[in-house]
Amino acid sequence: MKYKCLNPIASIGLDIFTEQYEKVEDINEADVVLVRSSAMHDMEFGSGLKAIARAGAGVNNIPLDKCAEQGIVVFNTPGANANGVKELVIAGLMLASRDIVGGINWIQTVKNDPSVAKVVEKGKGQFGGKEIAGKKLGVIGLGAIGVLVANTANRLGMTVYGNDPFISVDNAWNLSRDVLHVKSRDEIYRECDFITVHTPLVEDTDSSKNTKEMINTEAISKMKDGVVILNFARDLLVNDKDIEVALKSGKVAKYVTDFPNEKTANMEGVIAIPHLGASTEESEDNCAVMAVKELRDYLENGNIKNSVNYPNCDAGTCITAGRITICHKNIPNMLTQFTGAFSSANVNITDMVNKSKGEYAYTVIDVEAPITAEEVEKLAAIPGVLKVRII
Repeated sequence: MKYKCLNPIASIGLDIFTEQYEKVEDINEADVVLVRSSAMHDMEFGSGLKAIARAGAGVNNIPLDKCAEQGIVVFNTPGANANGVKELVIAGLMLASRDIVGGINWIQTVKNDPSVAKVVEKGKGQFGGKEIAGKKLGVIGLGAIGVLVANTANRLGMTVYGNDPFISVDNAWNLSRDVLHVKSRDEIYRECDFITVHTPLVEDTDSSKNTKEMINTEAISKMKDGVVILNFARDLLVNDKDIEVALKSGKVAKYVTDFPNEKTANMEGVIAIPHLGASTEESEDNCAVMAVKELRDYLENGNIKNSVNYPNCDAGTCITAGRITICHKNIPNMLTQFTGAFSSANVNITDMVNKSKGEYAYTVIDVEAPITAEEVEKLAAIPGVLKVRII
């Protein structure tokens, strides 16, 4: 198997590849691709590309629908960088509640004064702040990162409100019982001194599901005067024009973002951090390890875990004579056609797993006899089949 890295990937992850894997420079030769931040929307993918693994959580740089249509499974690594992001969010809370940045910058203007120590003691009062203990923090989105932020803030003495109508069972179990789980964002807007967003970017006509620019004039009008907003999730969760107006009026005291752009980088009241959320050695290592393990399990066993465009599917290790995997449209009569193809070839099916996700589905079939090229061609010719692969 051949793999291509579009960005530098930590060696601790690449070392998991065995001698059966070869690193290549030409994406057209690759069976799989590892990527971090490179934009892939304008890339053309060859018929041999089987999977893409994003060493991180966000997949906005990958054309998911295009990949799904070509039977290319896209993976991400949820939770691998969660602790790194959590720690920076907590730092953001401190930076916003205490004028640490202003104080540090001021020191640079007086550092050459022979009486700098006296100057500091005389001028430090202009950089006073507030403590976060006893304040209310609202966490919108209780995924891997949001749960860690909520639990840590709670241990630091904050009263924490959490909102996530789609919280997973695992994350619900990991959430401290001291966190107040509320049903709507409005309650967080109304009650909290600090609000931090940790949701994916979703554009939906249903306002309860939509997250694109959810922090806007309407939402801000429901918040406390002097609220602090933190965004370490996605740039487009916050409307830049509306946050600028709110900062100028004092409705929002500070906006902390890990996604500076040409507008927010020049705003008064913004603490802009250069996308450092997952920029730790540990996060990069964890993401690389998880991404490579996902690719190997898919290539060697046909299993899918943490895909964003195809359903998760675990068929274990193949112990029969052959295994074939099929990426296909989620339409009626597909399984009947698959089993019919093997029946006409007098091949007995010992096990079959089928999973679906939206418009797409994935089927793993174990058989008692080696699979021939003729059988693959028959399956590939079925309308709705996108990619057939022998394991």
